[in-house]
Amino acid sequence: MRKARPFVNGIWLEDNREPMPVIGPYQGETVGVQFKADKNEVAQALEAARLHKKKISNLSPAFRAKVLYRAAVLLEERKEEFAILIAKEVGKALKNTRDEVARSIETLLLSAEEAKRLFGETLPGGASDRGTSSMALTFRIPVGVVAAITPFNAPLNLICHKIGPSFAAGNVTLLKPAPQAPLIATALVELLLEAGMPVQAIHMVLGGKEIGEQIVQDDRVNLVSFTGGVPGGRQISQTAGMKKVLLELGGNAGTIVHQDADVERAAAICAKTGFSNAGQSCISVQRIYVHEQIFLPFVEKLKHFTAALIVGNPEDERTDVGCVVNRQTAERVKQWIDEAVAEGAELIHGGNAVGASIDPAILLKPKKRSKVVCQEVFGPVVSVLPYADLDEAIKDVNDSEFGLQAGIFSNSLEVIRKAARELEVGGVVVNGSSNFRLDHWPYGGLKDSGIGREGPRFAAEEMTEMKMIVLQDLL
Repeated sequence: MRKARPFVNGIWLEDNREPMPVIGPYQGETVGVQFKADKNEVAQALEAARLHKKKISNLSPAFRAKVLYRAAVLLEERKEEFAILIAKEVGKALKNTRDEVARSIETLLLSAEEAKRLFGETLPGGASDRGTSSMALTFRIPVGVVAAITPFNAPLNLICHKIGPSFAAGNVTLLKPAPQAPLIATALVELLLEAGMPVQAIHMVLGGKEIGEQIVQDDRVNLVSFTGGVPGGRQISQTAGMKKVLLELGGNAGTIVHQDADVERAAAICAKTGFSNAGQSCISVQRIYVHEQIFLPFVEKLKHFTAALIVGNPEDERTDVGCVVNRQTAERVKQWIDEAVAEGAELIHGGNAVGASIDPAILLKPKKRSKVVCQEVFGPVVSVLPYADLDEAIKDVNDSEFGLQAGIFSNSLEVIRKAARELEVGGVVVNGSSNFRLDHWPYGGLKDSGIGREGPRFAAEEMTEMKMIVLQDLL
């Protein structure tokens, strides 16, 4: 039986506390146990992080890089073990978990490289009449203590996207993983320690919302990096106080399929990226706006490719779509589908729910204010809506509180230019769906989709402060 335990100041905490079962969502069976931290242990972790941040900041970039390189090598050696554990713990299909582990290895390698790239610059004072014979030098210093609060949907890679850049930048990290995914977090912390990460550089506490609030409010934390829902992000923004906040929040991503697009290719990509990870991705294809001249051919192709997806046991190598994180989520998603149909949408595929599993659902022409359109489904549901001209499609995509990523399928340079310029999102994917991300690219959104950017280079910079040294009359 796997155990998930808090790790505080170099000690794995267990004692005689009551273990809580970790339930795998597909079978509803216990896959491990976790021991949650109490408020005193969180306070101990915060104080240990504060006390050790100078020691960690003094580690050389070369040392920090070597640790992260070694962690990537160890994860490569154990990639199948980690992939199976993710599938068991959160119900993500093995095809997707293997990809997540591969991305996590890459994220650790990228973070290792960034440890040696925290550059500054030289600014001559002579650019100002008052600056003759002066010069300014800038360099990056660690923020100190980074609180990393991570979700269940990519429980390994999103931790790597926080701990990797944080350690590369010379910070201490206090990790609070999702309550649904403590086992994979524990396995990663164990691996990082084996790779040589000092025990003072990483602390982990397990628990729910109350533990997260205690961490966010504490002045010993210098930066909060949170990936999760908008309500959680709003709460963090309100309670964090005078500290840096990085928020990677939700989305109800839109993809436009224009009349000159390759219909078959667009439908194939939308089917794959709308239902991978059972739709549990911030940039999962949720709204597809299709030009009215190709609407019916596109719908038929989308239905064809969706019907070919295999839904089932996440640990079966043939499975394309596993289950959602728990039965309650499945019930909520099913309710949203039924509401959309009651409001006039046509359900042309899927939508059946058994336990935590939902057959991929395709809805045609739901109302613009249906939950499946204007809120974040975070489940295997795609809505397809027709449009008459590009201005209308762009307006509909932008008519959202979210702004993470969008896709546009077209072979017209003018259409692509217009969409890239006018779509109110952090990233526009051309001739691809909204659901495409490489781990070295800047990733983040506008509006309620977040603050700041992820990707090791960009996160490491966010997790440092710029310091300036001014030289006068020395040159």
